[in-house]
Amino acid sequence: MRGMIIIDKELCKGCGYCVDACPPGVIAIEENFNQKGFFPASPEHFEKCTGCGMCAEMCPEIAIEVYRE
Repeated sequence: MRGMIIIDKELCKGCGYCVDACPPGVIAIEENFNQKGFFPASPEHFEKCTGCGMCAEMCPEIAIEVYRE
């Protein structure tokens, strides 16, 4: 199964829960901050995403949408 995630960088507070929860290691914390001054998470390895949804489950800000093929 292939998946895709979209992270709303303005909602993300950079807590890193999604990074820890992602089994294939798709997500990383960016080096640039958003408008609120947080370093948001960002999908970096799109090809590894399985669409498992663990990242969205862990996100306290509900900033992640998961799509599956």
